[in-house]
Amino acid sequence: MVSDRLSATLAALADPTRRAILARLAKGQATVNEIAEPFEVSLPAISKHLKVLERCGLISRGREAQWRPCSLEAAPLREVADWVSHYRKFYEVSFDRLESYLNAVQSKPPKGRKNVHKSR
Repeated sequence: MVSDRLSATLAALADPTRRAILARLAKGQATVNEIAEPFEVSLPAISKHLKVLERCGLISRGREAQWRPCSLEAAPLREVADWVSHYRKFYEVSFDRLESYLNAVQSKPPKGRKNVHKSR
C-alpha cells in the first residue's frame, strides 16, 4: 500500500490511461461517459482508473442531479512538480558542464592532425 501522497500521485501518473484522463479533465469537468468515450475499454475499467485518481486527490467528483461530473484537482501535481524541480536543477548543472566540455573538445583540432593549411 502506498503510504504517502507523493508516492500515490506518482503511482497514479504511471498509467497512460490515467494521464490521458487528467489531460481531458484539464479542459474542464466531464462525466464518466464523456471521459470513457475516446478509450477502447469498458466503463467499469474507466471507473477503476477514476477511483485511483480520486484516492490520491487528483480528481474530485461532484453531484448535479443524476450526473457525477469529475474535475481535475491540481494540488498533487504541484507537489510532483516541486519534487521534480530539485532534480531539474541537477540536470541543468550537468548539461551546462557537458556543453562546456563539448565546446572545449570541438575547438581543439583532432589529435594526430596538424592544423596546417597548404597554400598553392
